[in-house]
Order: sequence, then structure tokens, then C-alpha cells
Amino acid sequence: MVKVLRSSRTNLLRVMAVALASSVALASVSPVAAQSLTDRFKNLFGGKSDEPAESKPAPAPGQPAEDDVDCPQVTVRAGASTYAVGAGGKPATGNEIRYQATITKMARECSRSSAGITARIGIQGRVIAGPAGAPATVDVPLRVAVVHGGVGEKVIASKAYRTTVEMSEGGSVPFTFVAEDLSYPVPSAAVADSYIFYVGFDPQALTPEPKARGKKK
Repeated sequence: MVKVLRSSRTNLLRVMAVALASSVALASVSPVAAQSLTDRFKNLFGGKSDEPAESKPAPAPGQPAEDDVDCPQVTVRAGASTYAVGAGGKPATGNEIRYQATITKMARECSRSSAGITARIGIQGRVIAGPAGAPATVDVPLRVAVVHGGVGEKVIASKAYRTTVEMSEGGSVPFTFVAEDLSYPVPSAAVADSYIFYVGFDPQALTPEPKARGKKK
């Protein structure tokens, strides 16, 4: 009887942890919070956090900062901030949850060349084991896109990624992923302010792309 009560308590705590992670993620991925991570780029992209940032001249009045030129804001696509997997293909609810991943922080960095703009999009998140028990490793599917927002939203470029997270006995593991190769044409000045980076989980990123069919001879 004691063992049953302990098992029930453990499952309840895991359910509460997953629910709490979801609410924290939703409160932490606003565009404003994402843009405040500029001073953490070195740490997020592999630099040392204790290195002093190089001072840059202030932009002219009415002009955007150098880091923001042609570099859209980054936010999480609605409905794509969490990714949960259930046991045995069952819906990921309650005690059937094996694990759940959430996105907690984002950052972006852009470089411009004659060929266009190449963006580096940093994503930080966490994977939490559910009551059904997580596997030793978890494949996290992600998608990053640059979109021309507004009426009749248009996807300019989109790429799927996946990263593997090794779970720990504690059942709560942070992860960091940087998409290095999202490239797209330089937008015209008239529409540049309407561009936005979207990040999110995309289960289709775990599905192998179909092989191209050969031409019939």
C-alpha cells in the first residue's frame, strides 16, 4: 500500500512539473523577452559569457541599431511552443505523457551579403520526463521560418531541424540549438519591417523526406 501511494505521488509530481513547464514557457517566449537576449549572444552561440562586449557607436537619431538592420524579430509560432509525446502512440495527456519539450528563450543574429541574408537563430528549451517515463534519448523536432507577416502571410524561407537530448535521472534537461543556415533574399525597404522569424516544434521534422522519383526512360 505504501509503495502504491509513493508511485501515485511520483506520477502526480511529474504531471504537475509538465504543466508548470508549459505555463512558464508560454510566459517566457514573448518577442520583447527574446530581443532582450542580445547581450547573451556570445554565450548562446558558443562564446564565453565573461567576455566583455565590444562597444559600438550609437546609431544616428531615427536610425535602427546595427544589430537590428535586416534582422527581424523572433517569436514562437502560435501553438508550437510545446511538444509532448504519449506512451505507445496514445494522446499525450495526464499519466500517458512520456516527455514534454518547451521553448523558453530565443535569440537571432543576421549577416548580409550580396547573396542575401543568412540568419543564426538560437533556441533554448527544456525536456521534462512525464509520468509514463521518458526514453534515454529524445529527438526534438524544430522548425525555423522567416515570414512576411500581415494580411496574406507569406513564408519566405523555412527549414526543419532536429536535435537529440540525453535525458538524466532527474527527468528535466535543458537544451540549446542554433540554426546556422537559414538564408533568404534581402527584402525591399518597403516590406522589411513586416518580416518576422518564427520558431517552434514541428513533428514532421522527424519524418524522413520522401526520395525523389527517378525519371522514366
